[in-house]
Amino acid sequence: MSFMYNPFPFHDPKAVNRPELSKQTLDSILAGGTPNVVKKFVGSHAERIKKEGLIVAFDGYTTAKWDLFLSLMGRECDLLGLQFETIDAYKATYKSGSEIDAIIDPLLIWDTKVDPTLLYGKVYHGGYKGLMDGAKLDAFINALPSLKAPGKLTTVFGYGCLIKDLRCLYDLRVWFDLTPMNTMLRIRAGEYSNLGKDHTGIINRTIRRCYYCDFENAVQLRKDLFASGELDYYVLDNDRANLQLMPFASFADICSQLVKYPFRAKPCYLEGVWGGSYMKKLRNLPEKMRNAAWVFDFIPMEVSVAVQAGTELLDINYCSFVHKEGVKLMGEKCVRKYQGYFPIRFNWDDSYHSTGNMSIQCHSGGAFNVENYNEFGRQDESYYVVITGHEAKTFIGFRDDADIPAFFREIEAADTEHKPCDYMKYVSYEESKPGLQVMLPAGTIHSSGRNQVILEIGSLTIGSYTYKMYDYLRLDFDGKQRPIHTRLGELNVRQDRRYSVIHDPNSPEYIVQKPRLDKEGDGWKEYILGENPQMYISLRRLEFESRCEQDTCGEKFHVLTLVDGDRIRIRSVDQPEHFFDLDFMEIACVPASMGKYVIENLGKEPIRVHKTCLRDGYEYDPA
Repeated sequence: MSFMYNPFPFHDPKAVNRPELSKQTLDSILAGGTPNVVKKFVGSHAERIKKEGLIVAFDGYTTAKWDLFLSLMGRECDLLGLQFETIDAYKATYKSGSEIDAIIDPLLIWDTKVDPTLLYGKVYHGGYKGLMDGAKLDAFINALPSLKAPGKLTTVFGYGCLIKDLRCLYDLRVWFDLTPMNTMLRIRAGEYSNLGKDHTGIINRTIRRCYYCDFENAVQLRKDLFASGELDYYVLDNDRANLQLMPFASFADICSQLVKYPFRAKPCYLEGVWGGSYMKKLRNLPEKMRNAAWVFDFIPMEVSVAVQAGTELLDINYCSFVHKEGVKLMGEKCVRKYQGYFPIRFNWDDSYHSTGNMSIQCHSGGAFNVENYNEFGRQDESYYVVITGHEAKTFIGFRDDADIPAFFREIEAADTEHKPCDYMKYVSYEESKPGLQVMLPAGTIHSSGRNQVILEIGSLTIGSYTYKMYDYLRLDFDGKQRPIHTRLGELNVRQDRRYSVIHDPNSPEYIVQKPRLDKEGDGWKEYILGENPQMYISLRRLEFESRCEQDTCGEKFHVLTLVDGDRIRIRSVDQPEHFFDLDFMEIACVPASMGKYVIENLGKEPIRVHKTCLRDGYEYDPA
């Protein structure tokens, strides 16, 4: 799923992984333009079609496009003297649009007093089959086999045509996949309408319905298809004019090789009204970008993994990689605990030399998310400060002397009467400096202040359950005052998290912690920066000059961020040819299956690496 509303259309050329792939796998990838791909695909099955006929199913991730492929298939069939028929699975099997609306709309919040942005709702867990008409589905199942005949190619296309009930009807099963960023760009371009809709609607409402229904259906179906091994082909549909098609066995082999290496995800960049300038300069982003407020470097549901495969660059949805290699990537206990989801997310928040702070905000916990959103898990966060300018502050918790009822009255007046709130009377802060780590369990009031870049590390839930409690009467890019979620914020904010409590080592609310040495070896030290029973992540820092030894023990993945120094190499001990080089403020994941590895300094400056992993005992925690 994705909640990346407006990614900037920039494809970072640097974040490329280069696993060693077999010649057989490389040769099996069909590319060179969609007409060439279709010609080879149809040609490879022409004899079978002539002898017995063929029924092929095309399903795919949300916004996948089959029209060009189908049109070119028709042309190839004409050239080969074959019959060709297409069947739209939506028309053949689904309920009416009004019936689908009656299922989905009640799950969405329509009260603008509670949700002024109409952003939230409950995740629909009924799958594609829950939106299909039972009688039409039975008729389709009974009728399709009769369409198979020698000399005829029949293609069924559409979302859900590969549900379990239908897979046995087809001779070939094909999945069209694409990255979350390309999915969102297609939605914003008006190229997609929600299931049950005849045309695209208001963009934000289309995206909301995608998040709570369409994306969830696609993710769960893809996960099941990958686990069952029933797919025959895998297609990357990021560029409809240049599709990349391969046997599913080849895609599986690519994933199995990639998980043997440390790897980097391909980032997504988003502008924001409080955005700064540091990441834009560091990453050489396009000049026309206003800023890079958010850099989604490794948010599992939003990013992809770019793999160099011979002359082809494959841009693979990261969740597809997770579905295929979850156990080797994350460890068996993690896969079981988090139902196959990668449980930690990482992004940069850049307010360096910006016009102001992020909003004063909080997030909701597990019980609230389950009850109100049908979500899986809580929304915790943490901030690690990497870059600071003058007077940078990190806001966390309430002041000891804060009159919280008065604060609630002021933020309500700000929202309804446009009166400024003197938030400094209520919200506590830390003077920011590089190396500051704060933990933000669900319910903690917080904000990243102006003039810094922070590494934000959060828990599984990636729905945008950010309740802006105060936003300085700020206008958005369209000149409208940004709405805030005072009611949801008041319901979820933890009023007991005050300055003295969150700094008290003897308190269960101790979330602004001082580094403590945990391990050391020859020339290196490992510090715990933040661990708290309320959060399942462990935040650490490695410090060394030459090299540092680490071990996943085959159980826990590690996520490493170079936060001080120029360049490092992350290298497997058992297979030293499996390595990845990381530059300053880049993020890499070390798969759980890697075992022993070393981090080597490729520069001259001392190195500091931020390390995130799952806390010991996480598997026993509530979601």
